[in-house]
Amino acid sequence: MKKCSAARFHPPPLAFLPALTLALTLAPQCFADPVDTAEQVRAWRQAHEQQIVDDFAKLLSLPNVASDTPNIRRNVDAITALLQPRGFEVRSLETAGSPPAIFAERRATGAKKTLLIYAHYDGQPVAAGDWASDPWTPVLRDGTVESGGRLVPMQAPFDPEWRIFARSAGDDKAPIIALTAALDALAAAGMAPGVNLKLFLDGEEEAGSPHLQTLLSENRALLEADLWLFCDGPVHQSRRWQLVYGVRGAYGFDLTVFGANRPLHSGHYGNWAPNPIVRLAELIGTMRSPRGEILIDGYSEQVVPPSLTEMAAIEAAPRVDEDMIRELGIGRPETAERLELTVMRPAINLRGIRSGSVGAQASNSIQTAATASIGLRLVPAQTLDHVREAVERHLAQQGYLVVHEEPTAEQRATHDHIARVDWEEGGYPAYRAPMDLPIARAVADIVNQLRDDELIRMPTMGGSLPIYVIEQETGAPVVILPVANHDNNQHGKDENLRLQNLWDAIEIYAAVLTNL
Repeated sequence: MKKCSAARFHPPPLAFLPALTLALTLAPQCFADPVDTAEQVRAWRQAHEQQIVDDFAKLLSLPNVASDTPNIRRNVDAITALLQPRGFEVRSLETAGSPPAIFAERRATGAKKTLLIYAHYDGQPVAAGDWASDPWTPVLRDGTVESGGRLVPMQAPFDPEWRIFARSAGDDKAPIIALTAALDALAAAGMAPGVNLKLFLDGEEEAGSPHLQTLLSENRALLEADLWLFCDGPVHQSRRWQLVYGVRGAYGFDLTVFGANRPLHSGHYGNWAPNPIVRLAELIGTMRSPRGEILIDGYSEQVVPPSLTEMAAIEAAPRVDEDMIRELGIGRPETAERLELTVMRPAINLRGIRSGSVGAQASNSIQTAATASIGLRLVPAQTLDHVREAVERHLAQQGYLVVHEEPTAEQRATHDHIARVDWEEGGYPAYRAPMDLPIARAVADIVNQLRDDELIRMPTMGGSLPIYVIEQETGAPVVILPVANHDNNQHGKDENLRLQNLWDAIEIYAAVLTNL
């Protein structure tokens, strides 16, 4: 094992950032045993947990919905202020109409490989009234909200099972803080990454990354790398870390069906005038079975079945279905198929339905229209054009006139069934890297040395990321090393990150950067 001769130091926060920058620049390239690296990093982290949590809370306090331009700019400034003192050259990548993507680069003398880490700093919109606490005021709890977790002071010492609650705690600001902490810990131990390190921090991933392809095309040379390492998504439901080789694609649309051209009294006109809520429910039932099977003719024609290697990887992972049934309180799932297999096939998800009101606001009237927001999860090798054509053909086969704008009076008069389809901007196909990818195997070998339980290698995760576009534009392979706990409530109320997941990420990043 090659040791480093540079003196170890513990850089204090902010006041000594210029000295930290110099130390990072001069630190020698050093390769240490992954276990030794993790132990030294752990010791540094244990002495600096308050600083790490404070940095995380400060970043989480910034609202980050992609359409909120002033706050997106504040996020960019805050992240730049985190990266520059740690040896990165930072710039914003923008194209017409896009939030900035943050690009950062830090070179290592003599490095033979370039690793590009992807994360996103934008988050899902919030319904603040649904949260147990303000989503932009980070708090610590000793457990999940659902289990009655109590507020605890955000002061060290911290229990590793405590969770920090805020929008983007789990999806996806944690990798930014874990990486900066890992670099600080390496510098304090007199070590430096053995790879050239680039970062691409997306500012509109939760909005579908509609400008990503343009940004990649315009900056192709800048973004060259031997591997893109995505640090998004949750670890396995067993709490074991996993390396994931693919994601499902994402696309979506709003589907609106119509009734009369004005609201009607349900007593006078019920059972006579068509009810759009009923029609919408019936129409959705023709698209998806109670078991989650897609009933649209031709929709799955392009689907490539999992390979024997991929099926073997799933079989090797621990089964979590019974545990998840108890954890989620669902009685039983839609299918008897194990969870990891269900995400290998396409899915139609009902994101929401709007028409009329319920409870005290309900009225005895027949609405004029009903709208469903429908999300599609795609698998290799489905294309956006194919699924769009299949959906619209299916609607027509059910007797609907398909339109893409508000129907005219003439259309209403001449067609009994009208469906308006509004496809969302963006969307992207699925992606899966080959499971024998050598550089991914190198990452797996490093992580495997850090824990007693073996890293899980999973062909795909259920969520979606714009990886297909990255592989298409850059030609680089992509794998995913998720950070967040599986029960982090991403995209929903009371999003959170378990502190032990953050501590683990710091050690893993440090080991990968010094040994890859």
